[in-house]
Order: sequence, then structure tokens, then C-alpha cells
Amino acid sequence: MIDLNSLISPIEKILGKFIADKDLRTKLEYELKSEIHKANLAQLEVNKAEAAHKSIFVAGWRPFIGWVCGFALLWHFILNPLLYTVLSLFGYNEINLPEFDFAQLSTILMGMLGLGGLRTFEKTKGVSREK
Repeated sequence: MIDLNSLISPIEKILGKFIADKDLRTKLEYELKSEIHKANLAQLEVNKAEAAHKSIFVAGWRPFIGWVCGFALLWHFILNPLLYTVLSLFGYNEINLPEFDFAQLSTILMGMLGLGGLRTFEKTKGVSREK
């Protein structure tokens, strides 16, 4: 969802510089906020339809990305170093285990964790769907 404050603030400054009439500026700001709110509501409806879908290929893409990121995190920080240690203890120092660029995956993972943080915030405030 689009954060209204981060989007509207710069636009309000621009409107303030170019539109002298305060009433017109206020009206334009209101219309802009209304359109962004409508876009957010439309996206929520799409999200609800996707989540309620019976097909795993529609409803399951977000959990799939979460599991892929979780497994990649497990591999990158726990399994890979542990496996290298165990193999080196048995004298297999020349084995090359697969590696990946964690910087690219961490962008997705941190975004998902941020959204998870928002979900936790909802639950602590008592506004989550499940009561």
C-alpha cells in the first residue's frame, strides 16, 4: 500500500509553490489523497481475491516466496558454513558448494520481514483480522 505522507508531502510543497490560491491547493490535495486511497482499496480487493483463491498458484505465491527466502537464509548462514566445517573435518577441503548472491535475495527478504513487522504491530494493537 502507498504511504500517503511520504507521497503527499513533496507534492504539497510543489503545489504550494505553483498554486497561490489556498482553496484550490486544498482541493487538489484532497483529490490526490482520495485517488491514492481508492488505489489502495482496489489493491486490497485484489489481495483478498488472490488469498481466497483455491489454486495454490494464485494464493500460494506469497508463502512460496517466504519459504524460498527462509530456506535461502538457512542455507546461507547455517547449513552452508556447517557443511563446510563438517566436510573439512573429514578432509574434503576441495568441495565447492553452491553459492548465490545474498544481496539480491536480502532485498526481497527484508521487504517481507518489514511487512511481517507490520503484521505483528497489527496484532499487538488488536486490529488484526483474527480475534
